[in-house]
Amino acid sequence: MRTTTRLGVATAALAATAIALTGCAAGSSGSTGTTAATSTTASGPKVDLSGVCPATVVVQTDWNPEGEHGHLYQMLGPNPSIDSSGKTVTGDLYANGKSTGVKLEIRAGGPAIGYTKVASQMYQDKDITLGYMSTDEQVQFSGNLPTTAVFAENDQSPMSIMWDPKTYPKVDSIKSLGKALEKDGGVVRYFNGAAYMTYLEQSGILPKKVLDGSYDGTPSKFVSAGGKDAQQGFATAEPYIYQNQVAAWGKKVDYALVSSTGWDPYPEAMSVRTGDLQKLEPCLKKLVPVMQQADVDYLKSPGATNDLITKLVQQYNNGWTYDSKVGAFAASQMVKLGLAKDTDGYIGSMDEQRMKDFIAKATPVFAGTGDVKSGLQPSDLYTNEFLDKSIGLGS
Repeated sequence: MRTTTRLGVATAALAATAIALTGCAAGSSGSTGTTAATSTTASGPKVDLSGVCPATVVVQTDWNPEGEHGHLYQMLGPNPSIDSSGKTVTGDLYANGKSTGVKLEIRAGGPAIGYTKVASQMYQDKDITLGYMSTDEQVQFSGNLPTTAVFAENDQSPMSIMWDPKTYPKVDSIKSLGKALEKDGGVVRYFNGAAYMTYLEQSGILPKKVLDGSYDGTPSKFVSAGGKDAQQGFATAEPYIYQNQVAAWGKKVDYALVSSTGWDPYPEAMSVRTGDLQKLEPCLKKLVPVMQQADVDYLKSPGATNDLITKLVQQYNNGWTYDSKVGAFAASQMVKLGLAKDTDGYIGSMDEQRMKDFIAKATPVFAGTGDVKSGLQPSDLYTNEFLDKSIGLGS
């Protein structure tokens, strides 16, 4: 979840140090309009969501606007209204270059909602239609806050661990990194409490002695270590940011995806409250294919949507820094690394065996810390029934 993994990119901009990221200009505090995303230029048959979907489809994200959310902002029609104080943007929900007859409201997460978990937010505010839920959090809160994923815009998480290739030229995996750090006295710095790190320790992939939960999100400790230490990050952001926007580092970093270790949740899947699934079925039958197509359109041509995301970041003005160059890198990485890909020949599907395997790995990690449903099954967490099998990156 972004609230525990990307906070530092925001706080880094506030530090009075040379190790600062490129900042964005402050925006106004009122409600303003901006230009449309590329959804307005697409073509195809009209999709009518009126009558089957809420008049305003409300989506709660887990963080500030960024490229990983591009499929969502892609669906906004021309001149959406920005509420910079509420950290929301609302506009006509577009598909194939035409209005669907309903509105789309996208709410920022993280600092915008006091770092509340998305599942909690969804159950506190029943106006929310869908929320971003990663499989690990679905498992963690499956007892009291159950959610069902209906579309996985990304097949793998961009969560990664990065290191200096000059210091560790022979490292080619997270496990080999752990051995190298143990030998040289380095550490992996991460946000304390990260579930994936508990898994990496319990499974023996990383030795306990190299774990350091003191990461505060800023680049300062990584830079001052001079390459001796490793650090958590996102494969869709930090490799570009550290090479191009962190002046005190200014060089390449290597990285490996956490998913390569077997901790492989579906990240930020579009999810509904499980109890509302049947009620929303008529809407989801039409809406989910729209989301699939928006994902494909964004990944093939992300420029205009990334510009919109940058404008939203500027208007929200809460310390988070993000620009279209990072967005372009994110979109490229999602395809290059297979984070976003056609599974089963189309985009957005989830796999039953993978879910079953993940439940088995995640349940002991959350023992005593979450509210895992007794006898939790893959069918409790997801459904592929609303996906259009003709929509994919190869189509």
